[in-house]
Amino acid sequence: MPIETATQEHRPAGVTAAAPWRVRAVSVQPGYRLSITCNDGTSGVVDMSALVNSTNAGIYAALKDAKLFQQVSIELGVLTWPNGADLDPVWVHEEIGKNKTWSVPA
Repeated sequence: MPIETATQEHRPAGVTAAAPWRVRAVSVQPGYRLSITCNDGTSGVVDMSALVNSTNAGIYAALKDAKLFQQVSIELGVLTWPNGADLDPVWVHEEIGKNKTWSVPA
């Protein structure tokens, strides 16, 4: 069952995340994938399986733990995890806008 997070629940008071590339919603899918929607309606799937399974994953290696991966949240339009990992929302928006599916490189 997908886990969904919306920016409004995690936004500090008085801060508006209006940039078109900011992530507005995310749901966790099987296989280390995230279904995302940005403020401008751009949506698609971010496949993080190659990254989390890479020998060079660095901070993202911890996300191989499915329970940690599912704790993705949106902070000011950025996908983040409790261990400090995050994804550049401009890069996410650009890649999803081109292809609808983006395999994050390792």
